[in-house]
Amino acid sequence: MPHFTLHYTANLNAHTDMGHLCQKLAATLVALRTDDDVTPLFPVAGTRVMAWPAPHFAVADGQPDRAFIYLNLLITPGRSEAMRKRAGDAVLACASTHLDAVFARHAVGMTLQIDEGAPVYEGKRNNLAAHLDAA
Repeated sequence: MPHFTLHYTANLNAHTDMGHLCQKLAATLVALRTDDDVTPLFPVAGTRVMAWPAPHFAVADGQPDRAFIYLNLLITPGRSEAMRKRAGDAVLACASTHLDAVFARHAVGMTLQIDEGAPVYEGKRNNLAAHLDAA
């Protein structure tokens, strides 16, 4: 982990590159460090960012040009409140910067939620680390 998901109204696709936003968010998560400014806050090989457009939606008063983006960051327990806030502030700033032009021209709502919890069951199969360049 972290696993970061974006659910958004499909009308945003005409105004911004959501794939590029996913890349920016992944880079933001990977760049975060703990208080020592050396140790990564999140493992590179565990970082996932995925986005899904909602083709059917109603936002606020239901006008078709209204838009919404829901950002959810799922992390495992163990990080301090300050580290969770650092992560939240960083990803919200990243998404806000990417979407500034959209906010300037359209009615948009954006929510970020960070969820933390120990899984009841967690099965894995992963060879991503073997394919990453050594840092």
